[in-house]
Amino acid sequence: MQLARILDPQGNNAVALIENRTVRQLALEGGQYRSLTDILESGDPAAIAQFLIDGSQRPREVDDVTFLAPLDEQEIWAAGVTYIRSRSERMKESQQAASFYAQVYEADRPELFFKATPHRVAGPGQPVRIRSDASWNVPEPELALVLSSRLRLVGYTIGNDMSSRDIEGANPLYLPQAKVYDACCGLGPAITLRPSMPPPEEIGIRLAIRRGERMVFHGETQIKQMKRTYQDLIDYLGRDNSFPKGVILLTGTGIVPGDDFTLQRGDVVEITIDGIGTLVNPVVQG
Repeated sequence: MQLARILDPQGNNAVALIENRTVRQLALEGGQYRSLTDILESGDPAAIAQFLIDGSQRPREVDDVTFLAPLDEQEIWAAGVTYIRSRSERMKESQQAASFYAQVYEADRPELFFKATPHRVAGPGQPVRIRSDASWNVPEPELALVLSSRLRLVGYTIGNDMSSRDIEGANPLYLPQAKVYDACCGLGPAITLRPSMPPPEEIGIRLAIRRGERMVFHGETQIKQMKRTYQDLIDYLGRDNSFPKGVILLTGTGIVPGDDFTLQRGDVVEITIDGIGTLVNPVVQG
């Protein structure tokens, strides 16, 4: 079972329940539950969503629906160096900081950083951006944890942590500039509620990058390759920190294109995660 933000047939923003590729719009006017966040904050989002199905709206197939980024006012945070592949690639970016990345991979405390506010997020089909002042840019496909204001894990979605590797490689203190800018994060297409998600050992992540008719990169990994647990990352994120509207936490990447690859304007990034679906975003620059 999944929840999503969509455009209704009249072009208005709406929230929907997805089961077996069928999209059912929810009725949110005038009651206790008025937004996606309200449903995620409830004790049983699946039951609430079922109760809120709008019988006056006909069901639609997923291919006939325009999906929006599945969030309201949540912040987006991210974890780094959670896979061995990420550790080795981050060490390549900056020889001066290589030992720091190695230490983070082995340390109890994870690397956590702020990634985006909602207005910096691109939904399904919307463009993600490469910086105008960067020359080495890559997507980072990641499983995203959807957390309530109480930091309860309620669901999962797909995240694309766009990164300017040359900026961060010049100096690790430039990390915010390499990571946080307009359209720096892709998110979607929907939130798979926790009971409907496969166990971590069965979840694969696949990245495909297309340039016109050509596939210019393809890679895959599995969640079981993560060094840290979901709960470990959640616990550290919540230390001395609060999220009144909830938060979405990207869990790091295990797929990194080689040193000779950089995104170009017009590329299309496709990220598929078992149990969730595929997030597709075209790439723009500047």
